[in-house]
Amino acid sequence: MPKFKEFNIADWFSFYRIAAVPFLLILIWWNEREIFTWLLLVSYSTDAIDGFLARKLKITSARGSQLDSYGDQMTLVVGLIGLIIFETNFMRENYPLILIAFVPYILQMILAFRKYGKATAFHTYLAKLSAVIQGIFILWLLFFGPVYWLFYVMIILGVLETIEEITLIYLYDKWVAGVKGIYWALKDKRRLNIEQNGS
Repeated sequence: MPKFKEFNIADWFSFYRIAAVPFLLILIWWNEREIFTWLLLVSYSTDAIDGFLARKLKITSARGSQLDSYGDQMTLVVGLIGLIIFETNFMRENYPLILIAFVPYILQMILAFRKYGKATAFHTYLAKLSAVIQGIFILWLLFFGPVYWLFYVMIILGVLETIEEITLIYLYDKWVAGVKGIYWALKDKRRLNIEQNGS
């Protein structure tokens, strides 16, 4: 079990996102849409900050990548719960498209836990782009209302990113962090070494 002093500043930003989830859920329960949206904005901002700090200070680690993934996933779930409560009509009208993106995501999570015993932390370029668009759309919807072209872009990127994640799960027999995408995975020495050792 790691000691507190072993966690770096980037890890603590990820911890913030995880710790913020119960408070965000309470704000949903209290129907405090504006405060919820502002705190959700803070959570999304910390996602950009921790990644930047980890790269800038050269403190990236498998543990940090996994913490970042947990923070991202929990923030996504609480954001969706917020949309269901605060934007019920929008969610009801567009649930088929939302399911098209969300069901493969659940499948990807199941595959990852069955194979690795935990969520993936590939952090591909496509995943980062998808997360940015997703955050912008959710926050814009909560602050100002729906922008449909952005909604469709978010759905398309979400589906493509999930397909890439599933492909990477099949490409890597063991859990790894920090894979830029399928192109880079095909040349990744970590994957190639495993293949060579197994042959």
